[in-house]
Amino acid sequence: MRLGGVRNRILQTLALYAPGGDTTRATLHRWRGVKVGHRSWIGFDTLIEPEFPQRVHIGDRVAIGIRVVIVAHFAHRGRDRESSDGVTRDRISVRIEDDVFIGPGAIIMPNVTIGKGAVVAAGSVVTRSVAPLTMVQGNPAKPIALCGVPLGLDTPIKEFTRRLTPIEQG
Repeated sequence: MRLGGVRNRILQTLALYAPGGDTTRATLHRWRGVKVGHRSWIGFDTLIEPEFPQRVHIGDRVAIGIRVVIVAHFAHRGRDRESSDGVTRDRISVRIEDDVFIGPGAIIMPNVTIGKGAVVAAGSVVTRSVAPLTMVQGNPAKPIALCGVPLGLDTPIKEFTRRLTPIEQG
């Protein structure tokens, strides 16, 4: 393991359990190479791409619940299984746009964009991109509602639920 890899793993381990979801944990992930926007909150025991943190981009005012897992690549023994030549490239794989809420225990898979103001329900597995202002739930996560307002850190829950519009499942 490269010296940079050891540093990254140490910072990752500290970020898992450090106090301060919007201060210490966010800073530790920034030091690892994760792009973390302003006023974003990262929950306790959240694992963000251990090997290629630079592939994750988190926007402003994002709330990530406890024990969320964000995976940004599929590789085996250093060979990228997503590329035809097996070479690992530094590219954004997981993009979480501004004002997103990710519930506890969710899993975000590679090559996913979660649109501005979207909500990922607790325990959901996101395998496809999520449209802006859309709530998804399940495994695999599917749209269940349209959000009238983002479920931001400053949004009253009553205001959010009042503006939620269920999507008819057919």
